[in-house]
Amino acid sequence: MPRAHHSLATVLTALALYCLATQLVAAAEPKSADRARQKQQAEQERAELRRKLDDLKTDIVKTEKAHGNAADALASSEKAISNANRALRELLTEQQRTQQKLQLLSQDLRQLEATVAQQRKRLENMLREQYRAGQEDKLRLLLSGDNPNRIAREMRYLGYVSAEQVKAIEKLQQDIAAVEANKADAEEARAALEDIAAEQREQKALLEKEKGKRKVLVAQLSDKLSAQRKQAGNLARDEARLSELLDRLAVVIAQQRKAEEEEARRRARNKAEAAAREKALAEKSRTENKTRTTAAAKSPESAKSPERAEPTAPEPPPPPDGNAFAALRGKGKLPVKGELAATFGAKRADGPSWKGIFIKAGEGSDVKVAGAGEVIFADWMRGFGNLIIVDHGGQYLSIYGNNQSLLKRPGDRVKAGDVIATVGNSGGNEHSGLYFELRHQGRAIDPLAWLNR
Repeated sequence: MPRAHHSLATVLTALALYCLATQLVAAAEPKSADRARQKQQAEQERAELRRKLDDLKTDIVKTEKAHGNAADALASSEKAISNANRALRELLTEQQRTQQKLQLLSQDLRQLEATVAQQRKRLENMLREQYRAGQEDKLRLLLSGDNPNRIAREMRYLGYVSAEQVKAIEKLQQDIAAVEANKADAEEARAALEDIAAEQREQKALLEKEKGKRKVLVAQLSDKLSAQRKQAGNLARDEARLSELLDRLAVVIAQQRKAEEEEARRRARNKAEAAAREKALAEKSRTENKTRTTAAAKSPESAKSPERAEPTAPEPPPPPDGNAFAALRGKGKLPVKGELAATFGAKRADGPSWKGIFIKAGEGSDVKVAGAGEVIFADWMRGFGNLIIVDHGGQYLSIYGNNQSLLKRPGDRVKAGDVIATVGNSGGNEHSGLYFELRHQGRAIDPLAWLNR
């Protein structure tokens, strides 16, 4: 008896593993393909905006008169430092997400293994009972000449036991497949964590290397940087360059908003047309039901469901709402905690008045966006270092300069309070801190008027 039981269990296990193997092979490729498609789609959403912004920046550089500037020598290292820090932030987020997934998989695995153990025990008990009864029971019943009613009852019972066995085997197969799939996912997650750790080490090494290069350059150019910071002509050119960038950005934004509005109108038309078609089909179906005879109701044609319009694609997120940003006036917070070193409208020692504010803060501190919007620029720019600009809609822009790292890319949507950068002194700035500026309809406005102080 134990030998027969062992043989049957072996056959069942082999069958389950075969089914599992075919399922895993079929599932592995789509999972990888889905991730690739999602990544590609996310990148394509930003590609057009990035292309326009790249063309815009190239034009500005080409049309600018050649002025030797010591800060330009820092551009390469400061951009590399920004990219490395952003990569480390993204890797940390991915690492935390993967670790959480691994924990959930471990919990699921414990539950699945307990379920498999229960299923195995149940199936073993059923097989043991059937073995004890013997397969010859059915034949003995048929040949016994006993009461036909009793024979029928017994045969139904034996058939029920057989059906239960099939269900138990199928359930066991499903549970074993789930266990193996869980283990495969966990192994994939562990491999991903190893890859993340390796990339983190690589990015940290790159970061330290670029910081070292920048430190050497700053020491070499210290006197020249200090002199150029005090030159009114340089400051005026920096502000003119920023204003030109913002004017060009306004054109790009207007084109983008126009395209978004046209797309929204097209979707609205399609949605209205689909609703009208569905309403007409539903009305037609109700009319036909009233006039349909009993014979017609029994025919195959009457069983057909009314046609439905094809589902429309999900609508893209709406563009930034300028009214929402305007409502923040007097309620906002400083993008970073620190010492207010320069205020809007204050006269510089040599040069134009401040069009924004400068907040002294520790290097690496988080810079939080003033309100919901879309990142439209994130790059290094002379006079402002690593610069990020956010469009809030309604012709409101917020500008964040001299950052150590830019954590968002053009095309990224942000919510009020999201961390978009870290504090630094890029662009040859003397102190670590944040330059913060607000503009409405192209005109600089006092950021402090927007703060709840």
